[in-house]
Amino acid sequence: MKSHLRRLAIFSLVGVVGFIVDAGVLQLLVLGLAWDRYSGRLISFLFAATATWLLNRRYTFRGPRKHALGVEWVRYILAMSGGFACNFVAYSALVYFFNVDRQWLILAVAAGSVAGLGVNYTASHFWVYRHPPRAVADSGESARS
Repeated sequence: MKSHLRRLAIFSLVGVVGFIVDAGVLQLLVLGLAWDRYSGRLISFLFAATATWLLNRRYTFRGPRKHALGVEWVRYILAMSGGFACNFVAYSALVYFFNVDRQWLILAVAAGSVAGLGVNYTASHFWVYRHPPRAVADSGESARS
């Protein structure tokens, strides 16, 4: 249980980095390059998801890998798509109903990030970085060693 809570804490800290990347890229696209708030959000998600994938694979879910790097990235992006759906709904609701714009988009990104956290952690833990259960040593062999 302790290791699970530790992993969730690290995942959440990595999520903060992802939030910073997400909000930063979105601000650049919307304010700097005049993209609309919705398509900019799709691109910022890809940047943020890639950043969190790199950090999560290094710090949160260390261990042997079952898949090649590219395959793992695709699995991660697919897994994060469920959380992003929750994220994008929360973000879009704030943008649309409250006309959140410009520098205030960061608040909509934050609300979306919180909305997708549980889905993203569950998908990462049980699908992307699932490790086979540890083999239990034969009681006869371990006693003889």
